[in-house]
Amino acid sequence: MRLRSLLFVPGDSERKFAKAVTVGADGLILDLEDAVAPSRKADARWMVRDLLADQGARAWNFWVRINALDTGLTLDDLGAVVRPGLDGVMVPKANGAADIVRIGHYLDALEAQAGMAAGTVKLVVVSTETPRAMFNLGTYAPAPPRLAGLTWGAEDLGAAIGATANKEADGEWSFPYRVARSMCLFAAAAADVAPIDTLYADFRDMEGLAASCRISRRDGFTGRIAIHPDQVETINRCFTPAPGDVAHARAVVDAFAAAPDAGTIGIDGKMYDIPHLKQARRVLAAVNESQP
Repeated sequence: MRLRSLLFVPGDSERKFAKAVTVGADGLILDLEDAVAPSRKADARWMVRDLLADQGARAWNFWVRINALDTGLTLDDLGAVVRPGLDGVMVPKANGAADIVRIGHYLDALEAQAGMAAGTVKLVVVSTETPRAMFNLGTYAPAPPRLAGLTWGAEDLGAAIGATANKEADGEWSFPYRVARSMCLFAAAAADVAPIDTLYADFRDMEGLAASCRISRRDGFTGRIAIHPDQVETINRCFTPAPGDVAHARAVVDAFAAAPDAGTIGIDGKMYDIPHLKQARRVLAAVNESQP
């Protein structure tokens, strides 16, 4: 399952959904949480359920962001949307892996009720939205069976700790949020799941988004959240390895495959060892290329 670009779509807007399916995102996240007013949440559930009923071929994964466990709405959300066609659920405001295990139990029962294969519905967790969550990021390793990725968020965390802003004067994240971002990245690596960077709020600033994505990919993130359809092309481009990088990664992987007992390999006068092999495999995985 590719998690390079995940586009949020309000769960109660068929118009925005119709636009979103055309932009090339790897996944659409139909939102039942923050993008939907409390008075519209029940309507949004059934709208998303109706969209899931369309079993036509699609080139993207169908995700739903449910409401957090402490709202009392989680089971109603899951009961409406766990049905054939659902690929994954985004869990907001999780406090740690125990919350994911609990939701996994709900999914076990609901998948069986819907006639779906066990484990069909994967999970991406917004892992840094509460103060408790920051102390529990290590609990995601080893990963619960359904866990596909971890992402992070700053707005809810800022509200929870009483921050008046989350950015410096130059637009960079302030220190507490740099910590949250880094810890999410480390937690995803420890759990061996996809690290997905948070949204870039200014959807008109494509140059800023591209620069931010380049830094994100450099640091180790493999995908990003989009909040506007116009952001998807930039995210896809920035998180897709260039042809030259793919060719080099293929050469590294092939060289180690040809010498399975070697710890180091020389290619074009340069030495490569096991960390280089691991990175090469990540590059090939990013373009869905099979490996020896």
